Amino acid sequence: MHTRITPLLSPAIGTRRELVSFHFGSSSLGDGAKIYIQCSLHADETPAMLTGVMLRRRLAALEAQGVLAAEIVLVPVANPVGLAQNVLGQFVGRFELLSGKNFNRHFLDLAALTAGVEEALTSDAGRNVEIVREAVRAALAAQTPQTEFESLQLELLRLSFDADVVIDLHCSLEATMHLYTSDAGWEAFEPLARYLGARASLLATDSGGLAFDEAHSLFWWRLQQRAPAGRPVRAGTVATTVECRGQRDVTWETAQQDADAIVDFLMLRGAIRGEPKPLPALLADATPLAGSEPFYAPVSGILVHRVEPGAAVRAGDALFDIVDPITDETVTLTSRTDGILYMRRAVRFVTAGAPLGRVSGVRPIRSGVLLSA
Repeated sequence: MHTRITPLLSPAIGTRRELVSFHFGSSSLGDGAKIYIQCSLHADETPAMLTGVMLRRRLAALEAQGVLAAEIVLVPVANPVGLAQNVLGQFVGRFELLSGKNFNRHFLDLAALTAGVEEALTSDAGRNVEIVREAVRAALAAQTPQTEFESLQLELLRLSFDADVVIDLHCSLEATMHLYTSDAGWEAFEPLARYLGARASLLATDSGGLAFDEAHSLFWWRLQQRAPAGRPVRAGTVATTVECRGQRDVTWETAQQDADAIVDFLMLRGAIRGEPKPLPALLADATPLAGSEPFYAPVSGILVHRVEPGAAVRAGDALFDIVDPITDETVTLTSRTDGILYMRRAVRFVTAGAPLGRVSGVRPIRSGVLLSA
């Protein structure tokens, strides 16, 4: 393992933050594969960081055993900017306080940066991946960030753009284990969903926010759509966002479980030599992200949850009560969807319009931007 320290753009005199990445193995060890894993791009999503700790330990041991067959890059703290945002005792890791921007939205559009690259493609699909990656490398090298926020997003892309597999570890507020990937990426990540014990897997080619995973997968999908006839392009990167349950699910046991699941997945892919555990049963079929039903508070009041994360619900089931502490009136929200309540809010008092949670569903009911802010 070697450690790379990348300084970010300093936002003010006398300050500097840095991005630390651990690099295991080498692309020369196997078929040139590269795996990229990062933790807690939303800096207040601590379970992902603890999973990163356990992953680092396992990868270091596996490297010492000489069984790595790929380059594996691990970024244990993907957001040192957000990690320092503590306001009156409240951790604010999802949005940059200076700009209000979500750290995991609106990454650089690699398709726009490499417009015209399809004209350089050949009849060799494998060679075309290298041509495209060189174009992306040059485009990212030419970027000059103006802010610390832009610097962070740019350096994360520079570390990951040429990876064959991108795994972005997050968590939700209160949630069951679930993941997001593209329709095209589901075949690659279905084994990971099994190993992780995911209770929901949400699929979308373009969810509308250009989050980190889609900055990779959507780029290759779009390139495939516009590639000239006779110049094939295979997907250079498959990417997923893994939600490691809820923010308070920080235990050695779950972190070890998740790290072991990722290692088994990498063994199954051949990035680590060894015998992976037999594939467990898939706990829930993948469903379209457009089929998930979001719930919002129609009134303000005390929020009482009626269903635990991970529970199967049927249309008509009561999910949330909102109680007015003055009038004693109660508003109950019911599901219109058969599915899994895969995430919910952590607060217990809500204002009108506040998001409450989501239930997965098999039938698309939404369009446009599918991600929360």
